[in-house]
Amino acid sequence: MAQPPWRIGLPFARLGAEYGGNAASFNHMTAIKKITKKSTKSPAPATKTVKTATGAKGSRAVATAPARKAARPATPVKAVSPKPAVTVISAKIDAGFGNALYVRGEGPGLSWDRGTLMNCIGDDEWQLTLGESSRPFTFKFLVNDLSWSAGPDYVMAGGTSLVVTPSF
Repeated sequence: MAQPPWRIGLPFARLGAEYGGNAASFNHMTAIKKITKKSTKSPAPATKTVKTATGAKGSRAVATAPARKAARPATPVKAVSPKPAVTVISAKIDAGFGNALYVRGEGPGLSWDRGTLMNCIGDDEWQLTLGESSRPFTFKFLVNDLSWSAGPDYVMAGGTSLVVTPSF
């Protein structure tokens, strides 16, 4: 039994009848999709109606709204870290060839039991840089961490520099 034209579509039924076929033989055909291009148009800027200064009835001027600036991300605030208050101990002494100068005492990095080696920065200049401390330092010099310097212990405030000429 032949299908009525409204089941398969009227255009296919007519096409089948023109070419000697029946309407039932065109059930396998598909329609071609029509593609339309849509034009992309940006929206018009916002407008605002403003009354004119004359105040005349019916006369209005059109003004555009000011453009908004894009918000910039806030730049992060860098925390300022205070520079550490280092303590510098310097000694002006010629310790002799092959000898080294040590410091023992109380303070950061110092001990009365074991000496801390000082850096030789010249013929008769030795230097030691210690970490920060809010308390005063007490120290004494030693040659080769064996021979103590003569005199009382040296005392200095933290975060300062001191140049000493010890005697042995």
